[in-house]
Amino acid sequence: MTTNQSAGGSGQPSPAARQCAAVELLEAVRRELSAVSLPLALPGAETARLYIRHAVAQLDDYILPRYRSLDAPLLAVVGGSTGAGKSTLVNGLVGHNVTRAGAIRPTTRQPILLHHPDDAAWFEDQRVLPSLSRIRGTVVTAALPATQAGPTPAGPTPDGRTPDGRAVTSLVLAADPAVPQGIALLDAPDVDSISDDNRRLAGQLLAAADLWIFLTTANRYADAVPWRLLLDAAARDIMVAVVLDRVPPAAEEEVSADLKSMLSREGLGSARLFVVPELVLDAAGMLPVDAVAPLQGWLSELAADAAGRAAIARRTLNGTVKALGGRVDAVAEAVAAQHRAAELLTGDVHGAYRDAVGRILDATRDGALLRGEVLARWQDFVGTGEFFRVMEQNIGRLRDRMGAFFRGEPTPAVRVETAIETGLQAVIVDEAANAAEEADQRWRSDPAGRQLLGTDDLSGTSEGFADAVAEEIRAWQGSLMELIRTEGQDKRSQARWLSFGINGLGAALMIVVFSMTAGLTGLEIGVAGGTAVVGQRVLEAVFGEDAVRRLAKTAREDLQARCERLLQAERQRFLARLDMIDDAPQGALAGRAAALGRLAASA
Repeated sequence: MTTNQSAGGSGQPSPAARQCAAVELLEAVRRELSAVSLPLALPGAETARLYIRHAVAQLDDYILPRYRSLDAPLLAVVGGSTGAGKSTLVNGLVGHNVTRAGAIRPTTRQPILLHHPDDAAWFEDQRVLPSLSRIRGTVVTAALPATQAGPTPAGPTPDGRTPDGRAVTSLVLAADPAVPQGIALLDAPDVDSISDDNRRLAGQLLAAADLWIFLTTANRYADAVPWRLLLDAAARDIMVAVVLDRVPPAAEEEVSADLKSMLSREGLGSARLFVVPELVLDAAGMLPVDAVAPLQGWLSELAADAAGRAAIARRTLNGTVKALGGRVDAVAEAVAAQHRAAELLTGDVHGAYRDAVGRILDATRDGALLRGEVLARWQDFVGTGEFFRVMEQNIGRLRDRMGAFFRGEPTPAVRVETAIETGLQAVIVDEAANAAEEADQRWRSDPAGRQLLGTDDLSGTSEGFADAVAEEIRAWQGSLMELIRTEGQDKRSQARWLSFGINGLGAALMIVVFSMTAGLTGLEIGVAGGTAVVGQRVLEAVFGEDAVRRLAKTAREDLQARCERLLQAERQRFLARLDMIDDAPQGALAGRAAALGRLAASA
């Protein structure tokens, strides 16, 4: 029977199949979290990035290793505040000095993992805490001053820092028969250490624990930093044993009751509380045996109870997975916020450039381009106002005269094209600059947009844009000539358009495209209106009225498409900065969060 089959024909997946499915889900969550970047400077983004780092680290250090090895020994991490006596407590639990204790801070420079010799194989590879290299230590059991105690490393201690500035840390492994088989003790750095590296390491080790032995003192049990970690333990539903150290006998009852009350209020009412009275250490810096006997006996009982150990591991694992689901859900919301912000910024850019295209097209529709140089060159081309009047009265009678005119004067037609190119180029460049300025202003009014722009100034057109516009206009004019050639392929039309000349008909079609006179006033209306009539009548005489309408429509659509492509390239200067936004939809991560919740609830 494979792991995908049900156990005993019950129709339910076997434990092995459930374990395999859980590992696959957790590995998928890790991959997807690692791919999230949250680049935009939004409220909550930094917190979500921290969630991602912690979640990925905990998946690597604890959740995945524990799911893959549910029968591995429990890892009990001893943590607490500076000077609380963690190393002294660990030494007391094994009955001899194995960790360094003293007044110089920070004392615990490298984490020491004490385990029974028969459990060595569980910790020598990178199964748990894979980011920490291993050093095998040898426990010296002779009575030494506490400041000189500690395992002697069997290899060199790595020195240096990671690329992000963190200290390179090794995990010192020490086999000691005094440690009960089935439980390992890990002496962690101070949670409130003066060293940033030690504080980070303490958090990492505590996040990898199956159970916490949390040490505090009668003077410091209400400190804020340890309680933040204890609240995290409550969220994970991790088993916690709290050791209240250095308690004056006269204050034991009062302080213990107050601490129990605080634990209960914060959801840790089930935590075991052990009290170590204020005592004088012996010459070797050791606590009296009876001072740690209750805690020592509790750990021995756990080690001897395989079912109890499994229950503790499962409880902590489920609580951690449930807390992970909450973090993944928060990251999913942060991803959604990034997408919403990106959509707003994208909309700002699209809106600015869409409006610019609209203004360009308006300028080509309302006759505005027929002012000035374009109008003058067209008049040079077709003749005087008297010519217009005669043409309008009887265009058929003057067809031969127009044909001769067009055939004999190709240069004025080219000048019309050049004037149109210059005028249209000015409009497009100006509106593209207006769009860039508007988009730049909109982005700079938004914190995320300001971050993306940085010190770059995108409020003008890109280098070489004016040349690109001129080239595109010339290409459009060339496409108009090709339209005319295609339209005049039949023999009857061919004779007519050959008589007028391809450049002349092309110029006439451009004039018709720009012929609407809504933007002209006074004398210009009459002149430009006559200009359009001449161009349209000539084209109708050659191709017919329906064909002229079709040619003008095609030419206008082609011009619009070219303008949109030009401005699309310009707006991409903004939009390319949004390419870093994660493509993964919020729903994918939200679905993973829900699946993690089901996984935690199903165990």
